[in-house]
Amino acid sequence: MRTSFGERLLDLAVNGFLWGFRILIVVIVVLGTFLTIRAGKYTSEQWIDFVVFGISQGSIYALIALGYTMVYGILRMINFAHGEIFMSGAFGGYFIATWLTGIGFMDKYPVFGLIISMMFGMLVSTLIALLVERIAYRPLRGAPRLVPLISAIGASFFLQYTFRGFFGPGVYAYPSMKALDGEWIFFGIGILKVQIVVTIAAVVMMSILYSIVMFTKIGKAMRAVSENKDVAALMGIDVNRIIVTTFALGAAMAGAAGVLYALTYRQVNFFTGFTPGIKAFTAAVLGGIGNIPGAMVGGLVLGIVESVGPALFLDSIGIPRPYQLKDAIAYIMLVMILLFRPSGILGERVSKKA
Repeated sequence: MRTSFGERLLDLAVNGFLWGFRILIVVIVVLGTFLTIRAGKYTSEQWIDFVVFGISQGSIYALIALGYTMVYGILRMINFAHGEIFMSGAFGGYFIATWLTGIGFMDKYPVFGLIISMMFGMLVSTLIALLVERIAYRPLRGAPRLVPLISAIGASFFLQYTFRGFFGPGVYAYPSMKALDGEWIFFGIGILKVQIVVTIAAVVMMSILYSIVMFTKIGKAMRAVSENKDVAALMGIDVNRIIVTTFALGAAMAGAAGVLYALTYRQVNFFTGFTPGIKAFTAAVLGGIGNIPGAMVGGLVLGIVESVGPALFLDSIGIPRPYQLKDAIAYIMLVMILLFRPSGILGERVSKKA
């Protein structure tokens, strides 16, 4: 009886703490938003800048998150090496962009130069992802879930320090594209060219991936394997081939995101993939892990809240330099979504049979 009473008391205390945490966050958000809007500290142009930057950043998160959610939908595992796959694409794009800039191709043909950089980054990421799948994941496919998770973490560290060994710990400055310098004016509002290009490129890549998954034979096979591998194999689907294809598609999206991220922040190093990788995983969970549209929506929502949130929620309640807390806002938002809607915004989409 004492144990039972103690457990009930503990459950009440935990539930009370969680509800108190929820209420506290909601109060901070509502009060901060009200005070910020009433103070009128930011102009409409600044708010638009926040939103546009958030959309651009969120598009990159969405591209990376697609790799997490696709692999989880097929294998029910989190590929924690995916951030380093993203980083390898950024490095691949850096080297080809540097070479193209050196021979003057990037300035003469900026569109083709960007496409070539993205394609090369996607190729590098895909090759590394296929190696990771073959060496670190495939031998453990029938093992308990914790084993491939540990292998994924090990692969992540291995890739990080392999790139550090080859390229050193320094930061590589991405070559500047003159065609992306400056702004385009829309309705009297200046928007950075690089933000528009990054957003358009990310939307195109996501549209291509969604079309492949939903409207092609390989996409239908991927969805069948996601539902039930054994039944899919009995129907004549090559499960190994589909898993490899899933890794390749997710890695290609991450490679493209790596080049777009480097265009935005103009630098890359061996640790570049860590924070965006964690943010993209947050976006995948936020949208609904295993749900491809959910990963896209989660990335955009995360990017916008991360960009707008510090100014909107925190600036008027006495917090100095609120933008330094943008990462905290992103993760608190994840916690709130998991508390109020654990399946994510669009719902977790996985089969009943793991």
